[in-house]
Amino acid sequence: MTTSSIDGIIEDFELLDNWDDRYRYLIELGRTLAPFPEAERSDATKVQGCASQVWLVSRATPAAAGTRLDFLGDSDAHIVRGLIAILMALYSGRTAPEILAADPAAVFARIGLKDHLTPQRSNGLRSMVERIRADARNAPTAPAH
Repeated sequence: MTTSSIDGIIEDFELLDNWDDRYRYLIELGRTLAPFPEAERSDATKVQGCASQVWLVSRATPAAAGTRLDFLGDSDAHIVRGLIAILMALYSGRTAPEILAADPAAVFARIGLKDHLTPQRSNGLRSMVERIRADARNAPTAPAH
């Protein structure tokens, strides 16, 4: 799997002129997600508030700069998988304070998705972001020794 950087994704979106191309790119991003373990598909990992089925798990790794969180996600909807890929690029590998300081609304506004998502998808996106932020708030804070 190749995870794109959030800056690279923003640049790619800015190069695409029309929304058909942007949606195709979003679906392509979803295809880059790491395989989601079947064992993780449970009610505990399911994101509530999404019209599609969405699963999200976090893994905390102690590091010198503080605990880093990595995320895995999946959905049964192609566009939602693309949204997950953007969230993974924005949040994975960051510390809890970095995650809590990130402004996903600004990212989605900058690439224009904010105005091109249905209200249901926007609500689902908010639910995914809130789950990621909750995981960051609950992450252990002790740095590695």
